[in-house]
Amino acid sequence: MTTSLDPVNVAVLDDYHGVATTFADWSKVSNRANVTVFRDHPVEEDAVAELLAPFDVVCIMLERTSLSGSLLDRLPKLKLIVSTASRNASQDQAAAAERDITVAHTGYTSAPTIELTWALILASVHHVSSGAASVRAGGWQHTIGDDLVGKTLGILGLGRVGAGVAKVGLAFGMEVIAWSQNLTSEVAASAGVRLVSKEELLRTADVISVHMVLSSRTIGLIGAKEFALMKPSARLINTSRGPLVVEAALLHALANNRIAGAAIDVYDIEPLPLDHPFRHAENLLATPHIGYVARGHYERFYQDCVTNISVWLDGR
Repeated sequence: MTTSLDPVNVAVLDDYHGVATTFADWSKVSNRANVTVFRDHPVEEDAVAELLAPFDVVCIMLERTSLSGSLLDRLPKLKLIVSTASRNASQDQAAAAERDITVAHTGYTSAPTIELTWALILASVHHVSSGAASVRAGGWQHTIGDDLVGKTLGILGLGRVGAGVAKVGLAFGMEVIAWSQNLTSEVAASAGVRLVSKEELLRTADVISVHMVLSSRTIGLIGAKEFALMKPSARLINTSRGPLVVEAALLHALANNRIAGAAIDVYDIEPLPLDHPFRHAENLLATPHIGYVARGHYERFYQDCVTNISVWLDGR
């Protein structure tokens, strides 16, 4: 059993960029605990269990590492989980509570995801990636972009991110429509958009942007049936969670020109496997889940991690 006299070991997981110690002052923790930062990303539960076995505290970055009940059973030393953001679907909070593991969260802002969503919309509509590649290769114009003004933006999920995306769409002069299971016409109207059925949104929208929370009822929200409803000129954007869109159905729609294109930042498996067909699909702009990767966001994440661990250490 761990006692208050035992040294505390802290693991900071999935620091892909190697910046965890530069965005916060960890001295408040490191002078009372051993802090280890990991840049690699073990996936298999056996590997994660072996890696984390010596640690009392684990800091996780969003949903990069799953902390299931079966994994927590293999981590008897673990006493504190610090999770970036206020919600984490990959973390079994009930299992943590049953094992007397404290769970703390950091602050979060939707702004970076809203900004990236529009970066992807504009880049897809105006063929920015292929145009830049043409210039680098010594070429020039070879594509024709689409106008957004007067077109229809369809938003699946009008929460904080969806409402922010809608506001920008209105500023571009687009008609904005929205749908989700619990969305009301009053809430939609307060955001300046019109509530429609899911089917109407899919049939009429020129740009469809997904902003739903991942749950049992939203997995596979966009599949073959939904792609069949879309305009051939439509574009799909997903900066929410990968499993909301059926990957095989998206690949089929792109390969058969069922839609004009897609831009996605999230995937079923992350990091994206090297042999994944998304890496080579035509008319697909794929980014490496960077919707939340912004300097201000990381400062908030890691500074709040330090604060949460410090408070926990004070209470030991």
